[in-house]
Amino acid sequence: MIVIQAKDYDEMSLKAYEAMKIVLTEKPEAVLGLATGSTPIGLYKCMIADYKAGAVSYKNTTSINLDEYVGLPVTHPESYRSFMNRNLFDHIDIKPENTHVPDGLAEDLQKAADEYTAFAAAHPIDVQILGIGANGHIGFNEPGTPFDSHTHVVTLKEGTRRDNARFFDNDISLVPTHAVTLGMQDIMNAKAVILLASGAGKADAVAKMIKGPVSTDCPASILQTHPNVLVVTDEAAGYYLN
Repeated sequence: MIVIQAKDYDEMSLKAYEAMKIVLTEKPEAVLGLATGSTPIGLYKCMIADYKAGAVSYKNTTSINLDEYVGLPVTHPESYRSFMNRNLFDHIDIKPENTHVPDGLAEDLQKAADEYTAFAAAHPIDVQILGIGANGHIGFNEPGTPFDSHTHVVTLKEGTRRDNARFFDNDISLVPTHAVTLGMQDIMNAKAVILLASGAGKADAVAKMIKGPVSTDCPASILQTHPNVLVVTDEAAGYYLN
């Protein structure tokens, strides 16, 4: 595991993009594992800027997103499909049919989840982008999630819903109670992982991920056992690492 402590959010985003660009340059048909939330938005801005400058193309890439809320229409502004379209896909040349987000509206959610696992297995992720929750979750794999899990439906912890309420007019009652997420094993199957962490609220989780025991109490701690992980934090998120 390599850890880079950037001075602020913008530098964190740029350092993460520099690592991702190596993959894109070496393999234009790369499979990108993508994440949502406020943390990777700066990375996506770097991707868009470099594409518009003519430095990279995404026409041959495939994307596989980590998760999606259950029950939100894809047109809802806070669905993760809408988030990805708004913050990345609509601004680069990736083919829409090559962008994949879990189905949170399927009649049989577990069947759809199993199919998503199979798709990810058939299209190995070259680089997986991750954020980290204040409780150490990655994707929506909350504490206690088995490390051998695959795509599944999860009941979101109240703390996670509270953290995400800022996207729903600060009204936790509007935040979905369930989500579909790639499992821990699916994430660990990625050839490389880039995890970004920003803000003081993530500092404790980052320290536990890097310095603590490998335990489902902090799901992200399993990354200690992955052979190719880059962690990029800003100063606040990396506070306890010094």
